[in-house]
Amino acid sequence: MKLFALSDLHLHHEHNRKALESLAPHPEDWLIVAGDVGETLEHMDFAWRTLTARFRKVIWVPGNHELWTLPREKSALRGEARYQQLVRHCRSHGVLTPEDPYPRWPGEGPHRVLVPLFLLYDYSFRPDYVAEQDAISWAMEMHVLCTDEAVLHPDPYPTRSAWCAARVEQTLARLEALPADCSTILINHFPLRYEHVRLPRIPRFSIWCGTKKTEDWHLRFRAEVVVSGHLHMPATLWRDGVRFEEVSLGYPQQWGWRGDISRCVREILPGLTPT
Repeated sequence: MKLFALSDLHLHHEHNRKALESLAPHPEDWLIVAGDVGETLEHMDFAWRTLTARFRKVIWVPGNHELWTLPREKSALRGEARYQQLVRHCRSHGVLTPEDPYPRWPGEGPHRVLVPLFLLYDYSFRPDYVAEQDAISWAMEMHVLCTDEAVLHPDPYPTRSAWCAARVEQTLARLEALPADCSTILINHFPLRYEHVRLPRIPRFSIWCGTKKTEDWHLRFRAEVVVSGHLHMPATLWRDGVRFEEVSLGYPQQWGWRGDISRCVREILPGLTPT
């Protein structure tokens, strides 16, 4: 029995949809889908019909794209209401969400708990010399602006930063209640550490990539592995003996050279050990 992970499916691309359908069955294994499945409920429905038929259990955390409210969608829900709609949709397919009890990993090994997170970002992934109120203008100096600013609404919170703060506070209460004898697999769409936002072509996009409030969570909550996406730069990194896995698929031109989507699916457990 294995635990796999993949994120940033971006199923508005036909090439990605066909690739997902080509995945071989893993009837005994679990799959983490770490956000950015697509922008519509139709994309979500396609993903869950495809993946729940191939994996024993699927776990989802939202990316920013799922939270977009697009004019062409039938639903006009925004912000928290949009998120709760996505949670209900996942549950209708038997997919676990950040709102469900954290599952214990049933495979071999020590007591491990899988922790799907929904934390957002607060523009704190920026240099110290940039004030929070100047973060967006700082990014725009290099002609960088995230689409979220137009279509990811924080309702009923006044800002995305306020929504992020509320999610962090709510999540901390649940994490602190975990048994002290368990390790965790922390799962979030956005990286938990600023140092892991490696974007050489668009470095100032970092402000839309997470929050510094989670910088020590890999130690504070006994993480064995931290899983994230968002960057479209898959990698295995280590910090303090903890494995950090960026598991993005990305847009067709970013991963197509690999030839097969199966090469993009990352093994989380049992996975690698430090060398």
